[in-house]
Amino acid sequence: MTLEKNLLNTLVELDVAVKAMPSANPKLDLLKLFARIDELAKELPRDADPVLLHYLHKKSYQKARLFLQGREAENAAGNCRHVN
Repeated sequence: MTLEKNLLNTLVELDVAVKAMPSANPKLDLLKLFARIDELAKELPRDADPVLLHYLHKKSYQKARLFLQGREAENAAGNCRHVN
């Protein structure tokens, strides 16, 4: 499995875990997923897509997931004024 596919799978797993969190008691441990995403991001080559690197560096995991799913058009411009 490719590095980007592993990264996408982990981002999807994070999205599912967050959506499954109980609103009254959000104690789900997401640290393992965050650590895994950071690990995979560090393994990306230097010439990886700069947009993806930007999202990962800024911890914009939903935007990174949408980017990897080919849904970049759904990403809104963030506070950093990064233009898609």
